[in-house]
Amino acid sequence: MKYSYYPGCTLKTKAKALDAYARVSAKALGFELEEIRDWQCCGGVYPLSADEIATKLSSVRALVDARDHGQELVTLCSACHHVIKRVNDDMKNVDDIRTRANNYMQLDTPYAGETNVLHFLEVLRDRVGFDELKKKVVNPLSGKKIGAYYGCLLLRPSEIMTFDDPENPKILEDFIRAIGAEPVVYPYRNECCGGYISLKEKEMAGRMTDTIQASASGFGAEMLITACPLCQYNLNQTVDGLPVLYFTELLAEALGVKEEAMA
Repeated sequence: MKYSYYPGCTLKTKAKALDAYARVSAKALGFELEEIRDWQCCGGVYPLSADEIATKLSSVRALVDARDHGQELVTLCSACHHVIKRVNDDMKNVDDIRTRANNYMQLDTPYAGETNVLHFLEVLRDRVGFDELKKKVVNPLSGKKIGAYYGCLLLRPSEIMTFDDPENPKILEDFIRAIGAEPVVYPYRNECCGGYISLKEKEMAGRMTDTIQASASGFGAEMLITACPLCQYNLNQTVDGLPVLYFTELLAEALGVKEEAMA
């Protein structure tokens, strides 16, 4: 199985290893991530202005490329996933945005939201299946107590993202079980880490990450995993906090391909 793949900026610069872990893990699980050629930054933040069109066009280009290849579009970063999926919803349901975007891009075949957008975790859950993933694990992470950190962008707005229950998600906990570890459920796992205010309001963001870290630690977690590079960075700024890893690193470790990715 082959998917169109949108890596995003962070996974091509500061977080190249996270991209490498995903690629070798996909290969081990029997599918391929085909990187979109000449992709551009998704914008990083979904524009809140209803009439904003320019910053949505790079996401539309990625969606069109996947459609033209007859493939679903997979993202790895929750921020990219959030932006692209919401833009796709706009192109499907908002006449004004769809018309203006298509007019600007002058496509041979206008785009109307035909591409299905998936996060890598959804591929594991809905295409591979966690039971099948469990069968592929050669290095189960037995004995590790791991807290899942969801953050904001994967889950909200829930009616568009349709990723998981926004109040009580379980996809990361199911993933943790599939790789042989023990999930730790704690109260602040889907609260904001303050990522987008971490430069301007460092003290406030610090208090937010401290609260998340203390909550996870208090419930017995030994580490945290996340699917957002910005959340990972922000949570790792906590002094004496739990280590925070990206889910693809633990996936590659469990599948026995981490060294291949590091090479």
